Order: sequence, then C-alpha cells, then structure tokens
Amino acid sequence: MTGDEQDLAEAQRVHWQSTYSAHPGMYGEEPSAPAVHAATVFQAAGARDVLELGAGHGRDALYFAREGFTVQATDFSETGLEQLRRGALTQGTAGRVTTAVHDVREQLRLPDASVDAVFAHMLLCMALSTDEIRTLVAEIRRVLRPGGTFVYTVRHTGDAHYDTGTAHGDDIYEHGGFAVHFFRRALADALADGWNLDEVYAFEEGDLPRRLWRVTQTVPR
Repeated sequence: MTGDEQDLAEAQRVHWQSTYSAHPGMYGEEPSAPAVHAATVFQAAGARDVLELGAGHGRDALYFAREGFTVQATDFSETGLEQLRRGALTQGTAGRVTTAVHDVREQLRLPDASVDAVFAHMLLCMALSTDEIRTLVAEIRRVLRPGGTFVYTVRHTGDAHYDTGTAHGDDIYEHGGFAVHFFRRALADALADGWNLDEVYAFEEGDLPRRLWRVTQTVPR
C-alpha cells in the first residue's frame, strides 16, 4: 500500500467511526434488500454459517441470525460492532452472532474452507484499490467451503457519483467524506475467474439513487 493509500484508508476508518458514533443505527433495523435475497440463496444452498464483511451496526448480520444462521460479523469500526452486539442481545440472537474488528486489507483470521457463505453489502466498493479487492476475493475463496456462496454488492460506473467529487485514482471518488471504488463490469467478471458466476443483477438503492450490482458467485465443488 502506498502512502496515499494508507492516508485514505486511515481517513476512512476515522470517518466511519465518527459517523457511527454520531448516528447510532444509522441504516435502521430493517435488513437491506440484498441481505434478504442472500438469505434465500444461502438457505437454498444449505448454508449454516455466514461471514459478513463490513457489517457496520449489524442490520444485515442480525437478520441472518434471526433467519437461523450462525453469523461471524466483521467491520473495521468497533463502534459499529458494539451497536451490533447490543442489537443481538436485544433481539435474543447473541448466541448465534460473533464479532471481530477487522480491516479487509489484512488476511482473514479464519481457517481454509471454514464457512458456508460470505456476504458483503457495498464493502468491496469502499476505498480499496483494485489489487486490494483482488486479494480480498482470493481470501474469501480460501475460507469458503467447496460449493460455498459469495454474495456482494458494489456501486458501478453507471452511478451518478462516478467521475465526480474528489478523485483518488483507480476509479475511486470521494463525496461527503465517503470514498467509493466504482466498479467496471470487467472488474466484476475478473473477480469471478475460477468461480461459478451465478448472477450479476443491476438495482438501485437510496435517494440519489445509488446504482449497484448484486453479484452471486460460488466455489466449484
């Protein structure tokens, strides 16, 4: 990681910490639409345990737990994860949820082939370089069991914020303190190399609206 990339990564860590502190439960208690879809996909595949990367304050992780999955929730914000843990206690799902502070630029602290499913809502399109994204997806492949499913969402280059705001290179643009790596379709296809690419679904979310892809890919058996 270059000095500029380190500075941006640390700035984003601080920004998310302060945002979760200032706005507890900022995304509400209802799960995201991608999480609801992912739960259906995971259940159909017979998955029992789910790793969520970038879980934030936990609206999706808690939903997975309510649906009966065992959930490992990670985020680089301890503040967000503390809110998640409080939510699990309130909802009676604490026995199915574990949390860990983790920066996805680092190796996942899990054994090979140890989880059934991985979910990441707008985590891969944070302030990560293309090389960091490729390394992360390789790590996800490592920890998934054969037949395991990975569902992720990313904002793409058709989004209204693409090519506007503060440019950081590598298709990363910053708006209001939040840096986003906007995906080209070629990157999504490259990340599925060696996987079964099951779906790339275009959808919109929020008031702008944000334009995203929901990608589902599985490890060959």
